[in-house]
Amino acid sequence: MFDWLVVGAGFAGSVLAERLASQRGEKVLVVDRRSHIGGNAFDWYDEAGILVHRYGPHIFHTNAEAIVTYLSQFTKWYPYEHRVLANVDGRLVPIPINLDTINRLYGLDLTSEEMEQFLAARRENVGEVRTAEDVVVGTVGRELYEKFFRGYTRKQWGVDPSQLSKSVTARVPTRTNRDDRYFADTFQSMPAGGYTRMFQRMLAHPNIKMMLQTDYREVRDVIPHRRLVYTGPIDEFFDFRLGKLPYRSLHFDHVTLDQPQFQPVAVVNYPQTEAFTRVTEYKHMTGQQHPRTSLTYEYPTDDGDPYYPVPRPENEALYKRYEALAAQQTDAVFVGRLATYRYYNMDQVIGQALAAFSRIQRTGARALPIIKGAAG
Repeated sequence: MFDWLVVGAGFAGSVLAERLASQRGEKVLVVDRRSHIGGNAFDWYDEAGILVHRYGPHIFHTNAEAIVTYLSQFTKWYPYEHRVLANVDGRLVPIPINLDTINRLYGLDLTSEEMEQFLAARRENVGEVRTAEDVVVGTVGRELYEKFFRGYTRKQWGVDPSQLSKSVTARVPTRTNRDDRYFADTFQSMPAGGYTRMFQRMLAHPNIKMMLQTDYREVRDVIPHRRLVYTGPIDEFFDFRLGKLPYRSLHFDHVTLDQPQFQPVAVVNYPQTEAFTRVTEYKHMTGQQHPRTSLTYEYPTDDGDPYYPVPRPENEALYKRYEALAAQQTDAVFVGRLATYRYYNMDQVIGQALAAFSRIQRTGARALPIIKGAAG
């Protein structure tokens, strides 16, 4: 008999499994339909011996000291500040848009104050900001929206930004200085030995057992357990009884080249005519020295594993109906991106899982139906 069946070995499931095993002394079975732990953060050494991320780049950044302290039990850190360039009109320019972006793109020599005036003259008055398009044109104007955002967003989500929630583009800042970091968080580092090694240490507790390449539906009625942690798609948990929630997926094309470096930064975005959205070169973010280099080309698609909940009002309404069903499950905890139909950063998922554990601790044996919230 297991105290907990944890469905999914990504951040949400692994953090809760570790806490339940180490802090409550309970027996935990973790199942995952994939052949590995770590969820989408899984990394491995490819045939060339280069550490790569199977599911695209995962950059750890946070302002939550408690989350860094928690993860530091399982890994040391390699300091890394993420920088991204965008290939726009044949030029590589910083993204998020900053002072250097505008000056390089237009051949100008603006100051920060002049850049603010430049943008102010181009912003559109959109009234109430509702969509992803409203956010951008109200901040940088129509021309920069077309160059940097519209094509990328349409590739990424399969619909026009005017049909997506404002949350999609509100995440990306615009800077009038030369700060070219993609993130501004106080802590920005990579697990020194990779994510997979960190997950291995997290799940190494003797109270935790693993079953990979296992669909939980095949074991939930066979292996005795008292309570459930579910991190998969919430609509799948309920056998899609209310209809399927839309997700976007990704296809990854991994390539190794016989040269030490391919591009000047870890990630280059392609917001215009190419079919792929970005190219990642992993050695920039891991610090690995190697005579060859490995890249990943990303192609968004509707087919494949669910990665991104599609932020549209009708999808949120359908999720709310599933959330109501989840609230009736008194012996199950729903946590993570897919189970709560939210796009969370890694630190937010960890924070959500730790909050779920705190609630379990406060309520004793009774589990919490559904957990939401961000890191902090």
